[in-house]
This record gives sequence, structure tokens and C-alpha cells, in this order.
Amino acid sequence: MSVEVEQVRSVEVPTRIVHGPGAIGELGALVRGLGTRRPMLVTDPGVVSAGLAERALEHLEGAFLFDRVRANPDVELVSEAREAFQEEGCDGMVALGGGSSMDTAKAAGVLLAHGADSILDYEYGRKPITRRIPPLVTVPTTAGTGSEVTLWAVITDHERKIKFNVGGTPLIGAHVAVVDPELTLGLPPAITAATGMDALSHCIECYTCDYHQPFTDAFCIAGIELCARWLETACQDGKNLEARTGMAYAANFGGLAYGTESAGAAHAMSQSAGGVHECPHGALTARVLGPVCEYNAEAAPGRYARIARALGVKTDGLTEEEAARAGVEEIYRLTEAVGIPTLQQMGFSEDEIPMLAKIAHEDPQTIGNPRELDVSDYEEIYRRAFSGRE
Repeated sequence: MSVEVEQVRSVEVPTRIVHGPGAIGELGALVRGLGTRRPMLVTDPGVVSAGLAERALEHLEGAFLFDRVRANPDVELVSEAREAFQEEGCDGMVALGGGSSMDTAKAAGVLLAHGADSILDYEYGRKPITRRIPPLVTVPTTAGTGSEVTLWAVITDHERKIKFNVGGTPLIGAHVAVVDPELTLGLPPAITAATGMDALSHCIECYTCDYHQPFTDAFCIAGIELCARWLETACQDGKNLEARTGMAYAANFGGLAYGTESAGAAHAMSQSAGGVHECPHGALTARVLGPVCEYNAEAAPGRYARIARALGVKTDGLTEEEAARAGVEEIYRLTEAVGIPTLQQMGFSEDEIPMLAKIAHEDPQTIGNPRELDVSDYEEIYRRAFSGRE
């Protein structure tokens, strides 16, 4: 096996990961171990109605429930969470839910650590994060974003109609992540599909982006293999614990692969477009993933051929280029097989392509893409995403 010679790099994982079916039972001891006596449980109404917040609260003495998280958390929500934390005299947080709950908690933690009022001040590239956030335990109830271990929070700015990143430093990472696949049992197929494809996209983009390195490569390939093995089963049988466990680890690996750096064009497109229309981030990322990989494959055929093998594609006798194209076809197939909605169904129209291409090109994650692209390239990728695999 050949190893690419690289510049000096680093891998930082500040989060302890406690994992496996039933891991939620360790929550109380983990929170107390961080010195937290008045935790704020950050979650959303759906998690509460599903009974999962109650399960967490069974292990959290003296907790305050903040259940106002909404999809695609915005600047205002982060400030609300920060104010609630202070008003209730909390000294730590538990984020229970999908990426929205975890991103809300991480971003609120940044404000609390710095005595700040608006998370806009800490948009990546503005003020640096210089202090560790208050004790945070993340507990995912979906298998997708990997936000339980990422060093980022993604926040929506409605005024600019964009999403922006906060973080890129271990100072924003959770102190402990509790990955309990049992919490994802019974998750609806549409959410399972969208979040699962998001996990796959993290692994694919982090494996092919300009910032890839051997340590994160290992997470990526393992995550892709798990998605290929278990995503369709998890969508078809929501009670299959083995499938849920595989996807929980795939999502976690994708989050670990993200590191302090970037992904690529698919996330540049979905992150920027997600500020235009309210829609599931995972579904949006999935719908553009195939066209982005089709565009990128010629720039890194060896890596895309390896992705094809991880996806279970038979590549014996194929050239690297042929194997890479076969892998892209499998991504298209999987997108349809798990029922990802079209861009039109998510509220987008082809008339918006010039605008969507422009804001995607301005997203920082464009920089990490393995093949250079300009606004016109993004327009072409969007046209492919709208037309489907015709």
C-alpha cells in the first residue's frame, strides 16, 4: 500500500466517546464527572414528544429543559439558549437530538465562554474562539451530522440568507459524546435516509478533499463501508438494532473525519442553499452529492475508485477511471433507493440556479474541493442535480 508524502499535519479529538446500545445509562455519571450540577438539556419538541428527553432526564438531577431548538438553528436561537442558561443558573449542557440541538449548544457555549451576545461575531474568519466552552455532553438521536464530535457549529443567518460556520478549533468540541444506537430505533425512513446520506457525504468529501490525511482517511473508508452495508436496511427496518448501530458509527466516523478543516463542493452547495429555503440539510446534501462526485472524479480517480470498492462495487478488471465512474453511479443509485426528495420537492426551482451557484462559490468549503470550480461549474452541477440521472 502506497502512502502519500504530506506536510506536517495534526489531528485533534477533544471529545471522549462513550458508545454502544444502552450507553444513555451512563449519562448522569458522565455529566457529574464534568463537575456539572445544574445541566441544561438542549433539545427540540420532536425529541420531547418521542419520549427521548424524558429518558435523558431520568439520569440528570436538577436539569433545566430547553426544548426550543428548531431545524437549521439561527442566530436568534443561539442567543435564546445562552440567555436561558444564564437565567436558570446552569453550569453545563447536554445536547440531545440531531445536529440542530448539538450545534445550538456548541454555539451557545461559545457565547457563554466569551461573554458575548451574538454568534455572528464568531463566524469563522471573524473573532477567534479563545476559550473552551462550558462542559458539554452530546447525545445524538439521529445518525447523520456527526456533530457530537465535530469541531464546528453551523448557524443560519436569515438576514443574509446563508448558513455560516463557527469553530474549527477543539475549544468548541463536546467534552463527551454518548453514542447510543437504541435512541435511533424507530426513526422515520425519510429522516433515516437524509441523515444517513449526510454521514456518507461527510466520509466521501473528507476522503477526497484537499485536506485529507491518513488518519482521517481511515475514518472515511470505514464510514463509507458502514453506510453501504447498513443504510438501506435501516431505512427499510427502523427497528433493526444492528443496522442502527452501524449507521451510528458511520455518522460518528464522518464527524471525526471532518476535523478542523473543510469538506468540498457538496457541502458548499447544501450549506449555502440551506439558508435560502428551509429544508433538511441531509436531503439537500444527498441530492447534490452524485453530481458533485461526477464532476470531481476525474481529478482524483484513484480515490474515487477506492470509494467505489468501499461502496461494494465490483471493480475487478476496471481501470481507475472506470471504477471511479462506477462508484459515482452507485451514489446515484443509493440516493434514489433511499427515497431522497428532488430539489423541486424541497422548494427549489431551476430559475434559482445562478443565485445558488454564486453563493455556493462564495462558501469557504469550495476551497477544499479536489477539482477547481467557478460559478459556471456550480451552475452545471446544479443543472445535473435538478435533472436527476437522465
